[in-house]
Amino acid sequence: MSHLNSYLTAVGGLLAGLAAATPLLAWQRQIIHQQRQDLAACQRDRSYWHRLATHSDTTDLPNRRALRTHLEATFSLGEPLGLVLIDLDRFKWVNDTYGHEHGNDLLYQVGQRLATLGPPAALVAHLSGDEFAVVVHGDEGDVEDIARTAYVRISGSPNKVGDQEVTLAASVGYAVAEPYMLPRDLLQAADQAMYLAKARRSGAHAHDPSHHTPPGAVTRYRDLR
Repeated sequence: MSHLNSYLTAVGGLLAGLAAATPLLAWQRQIIHQQRQDLAACQRDRSYWHRLATHSDTTDLPNRRALRTHLEATFSLGEPLGLVLIDLDRFKWVNDTYGHEHGNDLLYQVGQRLATLGPPAALVAHLSGDEFAVVVHGDEGDVEDIARTAYVRISGSPNKVGDQEVTLAASVGYAVAEPYMLPRDLLQAADQAMYLAKARRSGAHAHDPSHHTPPGAVTRYRDLR
């Protein structure tokens, strides 16, 4: 009988211990669950702020910072590489005529057309205002094809602005990375080609390494703004 009493006492103590521990275990599970939620929220916030820093809020495309990061990473690989710069002609007229909100809608449409270029176009970026860029992982022929395709995508069919249709034109400059170049050199080469396309109204224009800009002349189209 004494053994039975001892057993019942032990079982009772165990049950009492479990009853006391249950709220503690529930509290611990709640803490762990909250920590997991906090970690997920932190990761979402980090992703949000990263995207905000690397993407255009007008077109949702990568921005100039993302473009530079991509170029620097690709340059380090030493693979064939080219850059296409695109400037929309007379875009100020669109903003003045239809307003900036509709102008932003038009920029978004242009960005979506460029975003569907596909390989060898590796990155489509919205740099600022009405200027876009396309990084091409390929040789000179690939870069030229993407440049001319981009021109047709923009200029070939009208865009909807409110209840109106607006046909755009673009000036497109492109350049191929050379062994001596840094990312900023490729940017400048494509920019100079775009300026020549704008000045000559030639649609798409390749960078000419033999072309020398006279001292004091404008070397970049964006310098005119």
